[in-house]
Amino acid sequence: MKSLVKNKGYMTLMSAQAISSIGDWLSIVAIFTLVGLKWNASPMEVSLVILCLAVPMALLGPVAGIVADRFSRKTIMIISDVTRAGLILILTIASSLWMVYATLFAVGMLSAVFIPAKNGKLKEVVGEGDMKAAMSITSMIDSSTKIIGPLLSGILVAAFGAQQVFIIDSATFFVSALLLFFIPNAIKVEAVEEGEKEQGSFKKEFVEGLSFIKSSRFMVIGLLIMGVSLLILQLADTQLIVLIRVLTNASPDLFGYLVTGSGLGMFFAGYLLAKKTNYQAYPLMLIGVCGIGLSFGMMGVLTNYDLSYSVIWAPVLGFAGGFSASLIFVPFQATVQVDTPVQMTGRVFGVINSVMTTATIIGPLLGGWLSTVIGVIPTFTITAGLLVLVSLIGYFTRRKVERGNSHGSTSERGASPATTG
Repeated sequence: MKSLVKNKGYMTLMSAQAISSIGDWLSIVAIFTLVGLKWNASPMEVSLVILCLAVPMALLGPVAGIVADRFSRKTIMIISDVTRAGLILILTIASSLWMVYATLFAVGMLSAVFIPAKNGKLKEVVGEGDMKAAMSITSMIDSSTKIIGPLLSGILVAAFGAQQVFIIDSATFFVSALLLFFIPNAIKVEAVEEGEKEQGSFKKEFVEGLSFIKSSRFMVIGLLIMGVSLLILQLADTQLIVLIRVLTNASPDLFGYLVTGSGLGMFFAGYLLAKKTNYQAYPLMLIGVCGIGLSFGMMGVLTNYDLSYSVIWAPVLGFAGGFSASLIFVPFQATVQVDTPVQMTGRVFGVINSVMTTATIIGPLLGGWLSTVIGVIPTFTITAGLLVLVSLIGYFTRRKVERGNSHGSTSERGASPATTG
């Protein structure tokens, strides 16, 4: 970790991420306040807010990854931040839901390009030996902003109103873009300069990215486990507020405490993974899947018995769930970063981001339907059982993963042939 602190490129990238992530949370809370409270939108209309952000990332993820590999990642990130800053300002004058939806859809498209570009840039500025620690610190930043952002947004919205918060969010994107100017430009290396002579079509590059993922047993099975687990997790995760309503003496702030506990669990797991980087990713992922299943199962059981002191046990189980979630996502993404050549990181992470976003779209819709048909407590029970089952299946197939990848660890530092800005 000490070498990462001295890495100016990495520290600048992480600072930009932290500022823009806090801004994201500011605007999300402000949007829900505006749409849900001021405009009295229906539940479906509120759901469309998240879908407008998520759908572009699910659909454009692979294509966005190719763009991130073809062009300057630094330039892509700066343009994305500046453009999003301008789009967020539109929300200050939005007078209808359709203006909000259109703006958020455009923001989602730019985010779809930004994420693989950021992962590719991370590969450029961080050495392979520090990559696991770097991904863990990234997770710590995300979980910290998950705690700070909503709290800060609630205070600012109450004090100044949603429109003023949108202006603040826009400013965070401008600050992030300014910081990104100071990130080092990519450095060409001989290993990838040959590709500069012949740049394939988007279809060819997309196929190359998929072929690379398919050549790694860990990536294929790990992505399958992560995608399926995330989809199952979303069945219950989006129904937490409904579960809390079942409790007789639930605190009005219980949901906030639960989310805070989850964020703290993710932060603590990220800290441990940053300190101990000599881990094996696959066993940790299986422990994480099982841990989330047990956490959600216990939430369902304790709610069913209407156990008192929910202000204690709910945040504790939230902490366990957040901790377990980090054991899935951080080791997987860190290992993919280490094993993926720098000129292919955009394509690979574009596919990964698309799979994860698709799961977060389908999962809540299924979860809402399931809770309506059979009830929220049975939904949590089914979710817990399915997650434990996935972890057991993963355990019995672990030997296939541990036999190694067919392409080996071929990553190298450097830039993609077109990434020179």
